Amino acid sequence: MDAPEYQPLAQIEFDEVVPDQRGFTLTGSGPDGAQYRLNLHFELPLDARTRAVLGGLLTQAGLLVTRRRPPGESPSQARRRDGAHQR
Repeated sequence: MDAPEYQPLAQIEFDEVVPDQRGFTLTGSGPDGAQYRLNLHFELPLDARTRAVLGGLLTQAGLLVTRRRPPGESPSQARRRDGAHQR
């Protein structure tokens, strides 16, 4: 039996990348018009040069969030849940 496929939940293009001492806050919008925020933290402090390089890379990045249906969830339950998220 094959494992269930991952289903896309959100595809986000970042509009803003804000660095802090231990990571970044990325904000952007999805094709559904919703606004998203991702806080990315590292376990160690980032020096200014590393922050600048990573910040430059992240401004050119996007994010695709996918989800695999939990064991025991039926396709009809997933459709109801997904429909509720799109309202």
